[in-house]
Amino acid sequence: MDGAPHGVCGTWGPDGTPDPPVGCGVPRLWPVDVMGSGHEQVVFCSDEESGLRAVIAVYSTALGPALGGTRFFPYASEEAAVSDALALSKAMAYKNSLAGLDLGGGKGVIIGDPRTQKTEALLRAYGRFVEALGGRYLTACDVGTSNADLDVVARETRFAHGRSLAHGGCGDSSVLTAFGVFQGMRAAAQHRWGSPTLAGRTVAVAGVGKVGSWLVDSLVEDGASVVVTDVDGAAVDRLQARHPGVRAVGDTAELVRTQHDVYAPCALGGALDDETVAVLPAEIVCGGANNQLAHDGTAALLADRGVLYAPDYLVNAGGVMQVEDERHGFSFARAEAKATTIFDVALRVFAAADADGVSPAVAADRLAEERMAAVGRLSSIRLPLRG
Repeated sequence: MDGAPHGVCGTWGPDGTPDPPVGCGVPRLWPVDVMGSGHEQVVFCSDEESGLRAVIAVYSTALGPALGGTRFFPYASEEAAVSDALALSKAMAYKNSLAGLDLGGGKGVIIGDPRTQKTEALLRAYGRFVEALGGRYLTACDVGTSNADLDVVARETRFAHGRSLAHGGCGDSSVLTAFGVFQGMRAAAQHRWGSPTLAGRTVAVAGVGKVGSWLVDSLVEDGASVVVTDVDGAAVDRLQARHPGVRAVGDTAELVRTQHDVYAPCALGGALDDETVAVLPAEIVCGGANNQLAHDGTAALLADRGVLYAPDYLVNAGGVMQVEDERHGFSFARAEAKATTIFDVALRVFAAADADGVSPAVAADRLAEERMAAVGRLSSIRLPLRG
């Protein structure tokens, strides 16, 4: 990869000083508090000819390079895109830490409709911006991007993961994402009801795309009754063709009012707002969506209602474990074995929450932060130069 990527990019370091890399234009001032977000670096990427407009946010590299997927989404504004990148990259840092991985947290977002604006040129332009970060950020799949897309991005960068099996990658990471959510749900059932099974329980799954549908497979096999909803009626039809016993309702508002024991948000973030929490009949919340809590006080609202919340970034870490394993020559069995540890980590989080009198969300954050501080400080121990 010779030379800087074409287009415009601006980066901001923790000292608040704009520092555009060589070959880039004037930094952009965002209408959100980037400087106060705690991020190490935020990059704006633009390539007019391909239509690329993207943001890459690196929250932390204390434990290693910042791994996080690239989301391709038609954001209503650049501010919304930046806010999403900041929130998602921070969540990735905590997720990777709690998962025991030697990785920091980052996220890329591409502004646009992937159905109409995704092209080879755009993906390759994005790949050159990823390459320009020199390995500080490792990208992978997210909403709106696929393994095949990462194969294209990888033509311009060494730091694209979650590639297709045909190109030596780990393939569809939703498989182990759902597997990890199921392990977290089993742990929540153990903690709440004394047995690590969902047999005889009713689980409401909001969103039955890749992760949600794999999760339903495990739930049905375990003996749970399942009720679902999705904005994509075809996704529901495919699921019911595979599992005729699964019941569907019209929308999420109806789903959260349907009697159930476990609520599994598996679509986009912000699913647990005040209105939803107020009517939720579930005793457990455990799902695959990122950033489920609508605001910082939501975890306390759930706890006040006696609902056991399995932190999203804890239970949905199976996918990042699968992607991380690709860096070492992918082995599904090895990645799956790692994802089974989500059960034990979840039990540890629930126990710490009870012992400290805090919500599981707070307990999970503390454990993630402790590891980032304890292991991250080792970088201050200077090693001899190699070669």
